[in-house]
Amino acid sequence: MPSRAGDRPLEEYREYLRLLTRMQLGARLRSKVDESDIVQQTVLEAHRSEGQFKGESETERLSWLRAILANVLAGAARQYATQARDAGRERSLEADLNLSASRLERALAADQTSPSGIAVRAEEILALAKSMSLIPEEQREVIELHHLKGMPLAEVAACVGKTRPAVAGLLFRGLRKLRELMGADGIGQS
Repeated sequence: MPSRAGDRPLEEYREYLRLLTRMQLGARLRSKVDESDIVQQTVLEAHRSEGQFKGESETERLSWLRAILANVLAGAARQYATQARDAGRERSLEADLNLSASRLERALAADQTSPSGIAVRAEEILALAKSMSLIPEEQREVIELHHLKGMPLAEVAACVGKTRPAVAGLLFRGLRKLRELMGADGIGQS
């Protein structure tokens, strides 16, 4: 496990950034820009400004990457909108990204407040994001909408065009698969 922020190559954050990007791309923007392009641009910007990062913890690095992602998403939104730059929208994106990240942390149900516990949680967040990329798309989508966006099951069902019982089944199978994947990596095991 990396001992300090900056030890991990930026490439290893791709799935975490992809997960957060999926949470923020609205349907209108999703039809115009690919999430992989957003992630690639974020990693590129992070490489360019890596010397400016002064944090020392993995948690600070994740926060720094979320701020860069918020700027990239705001830039993409500006590119496809006729409105002038909206600083309020950028702050809103960053707040939404931070909210998604905190829901991601709560989903792990980690009650660790020591420095080593916080480092373990950051590792688990990255492992969860990687595992999320390995489950079927329908299951991933309902988990993201319900657990990371905080939508009620009925709203998720309406959003994905399925019945509430179908969504509950997808959610159950997706969470079971996630637990298997996370357990296989030794994450989340006591």
